[in-house]
Amino acid sequence: MIIPALDLIDGNVVRLHQGDYDQKRDYGSDPLPRLQDYQLQGAQVLHLVDLTGAKDPAARQIPLLRKLLAGVSVPVQVGGGIRNEQDVSALLEAGASRVVIGSTAVKQPEMVQEWFKRYGADAMVLALDVRIDAAGNKHVAISGWQENSNTTLEQVVEQYLPFGLKHVLCTDISRDGTLAGSNVALYREVCQRYPQIAFQASGGIGNLDDIAQLRGSGVNGVIVGRALLENKFSVEEAIACWQNG
Repeated sequence: MIIPALDLIDGNVVRLHQGDYDQKRDYGSDPLPRLQDYQLQGAQVLHLVDLTGAKDPAARQIPLLRKLLAGVSVPVQVGGGIRNEQDVSALLEAGASRVVIGSTAVKQPEMVQEWFKRYGADAMVLALDVRIDAAGNKHVAISGWQENSNTTLEQVVEQYLPFGLKHVLCTDISRDGTLAGSNVALYREVCQRYPQIAFQASGGIGNLDDIAQLRGSGVNGVIVGRALLENKFSVEEAIACWQNG
């Protein structure tokens, strides 16, 4: 499925270039009409990132998120600097269907595994952002991509499989925000290796051809952010491309 995404800073829709807060584009202060429009065009799942909360958990945009989640009737997955169980429960209580967990899943696996037990694997999405080295190793980056962990994507997935891991959002950092196309080979490889996981491809979608290229890869969802904001194509066109080629 096609999953439209919005990144939010202080109520504004923005895009960062490869996670850099100093390189942001502003797309206006109208997240709710955008989400409602995406839903009207047929989106069945939406994706929100609270970048304010990711930078400063005390400033998490819960009132805004509650309003946005109440304004649409499709499931919404929400992420942005999830560091403790209060963050998870606050987002679920605000109406999120799934909570997207990144660095914390890598740095504190035992704690996050407890969340899987408590809230269920369906309420959790692991966001694994990878840098691929010359040997093809997929190093998971953490802390807003500021540092590489010593852990590979496969090692993280294996840690969570016993806890029912279902949803993994995988980003090739080198493609994010670039509109340069997806790393199709990466997704084909991980989907073949872990057929029980619904992978979401993220990063680099610039045109409908990029979506078409992913159709045979095995991914369950395609996150589309900047291309929709810049009217490269509509949600409706993206869904038609994904379903019919």
